[in-house]
Amino acid sequence: MSTTEPTAAQRPVVLQLTDVHVRLSGSHILQGVDLTVRRGGVTALLGRNGAGKTTTVKSVLGLVPAAGTIELTDAAGRVHRLTGRRTHEVVRLGVGYAPEDREVFGGLTVAENLALAERRGSAHHPDRVYELFPELQQRSRQLAGTLSGGQQQMVAIGRLLLNDNQVLLVDEPTKGLAPLLVTEVAEVLARAAEEVTVLLVEQNLSVVRRMAIDAAVVDNGRVVWTGSASELLADADRTRELLGVATSAPLDESRSHSSSGAEGRTREDLPARRSRSAPAPEVGG
Repeated sequence: MSTTEPTAAQRPVVLQLTDVHVRLSGSHILQGVDLTVRRGGVTALLGRNGAGKTTTVKSVLGLVPAAGTIELTDAAGRVHRLTGRRTHEVVRLGVGYAPEDREVFGGLTVAENLALAERRGSAHHPDRVYELFPELQQRSRQLAGTLSGGQQQMVAIGRLLLNDNQVLLVDEPTKGLAPLLVTEVAEVLARAAEEVTVLLVEQNLSVVRRMAIDAAVVDNGRVVWTGSASELLADADRTRELLGVATSAPLDESRSHSSSGAEGRTREDLPARRSRSAPAPEVGG
């Protein structure tokens, strides 16, 4: 007997933002964000630089003061209001976070970084982390501050996978990584998404195409488009209109470093791909 995948409307909601506003230093950053993240797979949060993607993620965690309604529905169907909660309370409810700048503890070893992430009341899965990132096990006694950017990203994602979570908020995980590491990180996140819902902020559209089921586009502090990620990326005109960038070819592991760096990224993101030996020029806008 054949089975079909549930449609977006049939998948239960895990995270719901309704009319969320954030004001910082006198600026109205989020201006009524409405966002639905459904359980299972990856929802991509897209938009130009400065559109409000990272602030949206931080509003869920209570890292910025937010007005409106933010709710988490756990696997048992219980609804938890997140608005007004402290960050550690949100995390204990099963919201994992990998920030844009990784924010590992550089003076601690890899093993110590993972140990600090162990959450009370949750099962811990170091074997799962080391299975996905065997290099971390080899470097478990190495100071995280001496790791490469890609290795630090592994630590940041590993901290999420150490605990059982309802949803993972992952902000720009491939930013500044070499193309082969982009592929590796995308593969790990895709495997993680088989077990837990992921809200992914990402500008590499090849990664989005490979991983995301749903997509939401933020512009000027509002969600201006929601729907199927594949349908969005299949429409070159709409993608260019909403994101200011053309769609790219699917992520290809066999591509050389010289040919895969710039595809599917906005103009503002290109300097992160340059060699460390040459400073990147500032980009206006």
